[in-house]
Amino acid sequence: MPTPITLDDVQAARDRLAPYLTPTPLRQHPPLDAAVPGLALFVKHENVQPTGSFKVRNGLATITALGPAERAAGVVGATTGNHGLGLAYAGRQLGVPVTICVPRGNNPEKNAALRAWGARVVEEGADYDDAVAVAQRLVETEGRTLAHSTNNPQVLAGAGTMSLEIVEQVPDLDVVIIAIGGGSQAVGAITVARALRPSMRVIGVQAAGAPAGHDGWHARAPRRTDRAATFAEGVATRSTYELTFPTLLDGLAQFITVTDAEIADAVRLILSTTHHLVEGAGAMGVAAARKLAAELQGQRVGVIFCGGNMDSAVLRRILNGETVR
Repeated sequence: MPTPITLDDVQAARDRLAPYLTPTPLRQHPPLDAAVPGLALFVKHENVQPTGSFKVRNGLATITALGPAERAAGVVGATTGNHGLGLAYAGRQLGVPVTICVPRGNNPEKNAALRAWGARVVEEGADYDDAVAVAQRLVETEGRTLAHSTNNPQVLAGAGTMSLEIVEQVPDLDVVIIAIGGGSQAVGAITVARALRPSMRVIGVQAAGAPAGHDGWHARAPRRTDRAATFAEGVATRSTYELTFPTLLDGLAQFITVTDAEIADAVRLILSTTHHLVEGAGAMGVAAARKLAAELQGQRVGVIFCGGNMDSAVLRRILNGETVR
């Protein structure tokens, strides 16, 4: 089955991103490898992006592809933080007005960062899916262009630039493990792997408390859940998405879940072994690698520190070994 984007789309996005971003490091951390015996882990450090997340790629790819009229009208997006930060960063660089819809009770530090980057922030709804509905309303009432975090080919192409860098930096990876909320990272990785490294398997990992994609993948049919119960807000989605789900069905080699306790353990492990702070979604590759260690023995495994924007109150609870809600 063809993917919704091509390698040419990814390469075109990289050309548009080049004036604003430099490739992020891909490193091994021997203390981290020692904690997951038998695996060679290669860490893609998207946590060092200007906004602390890979989603700055998506935001720039989207806004740089807009025409003059669309830029003048401005864009609106829904987010729990990182997608919005990417759009806000891109808007600041290109002079495009950006409105970001977030759910009530969203990470206050991400809200503050959105405003600092120049975005107008609208707080409404119970979760990400509600925020999407608010963004759609603003498209209709204010004439803005919707920059959806998943159902947008330019978003997927932007995410694919990360995997393009990965296969150039370490061309002999056996596996790359991707945290999945909407699936932009995974679709980008599948697209690049098929074109440049067909033997590299892409494994998806989702939070057990927000398993719509995982459950749909195993059932071979779209899924929607009533709630997303995970502290990893970057993957706290309640549904599969029409633009990404068919490619996930066709392209993922495996799809597993990890619990919030396993994610929190991975956050602590990463901090102690690499001295990098990652948010919940950013720790899920390591959590999954630990869970799959027996079957991945002897392999070269890519994991993504896809974001580092951890709420300080959540971080305190994790470091204290408390339950995180």
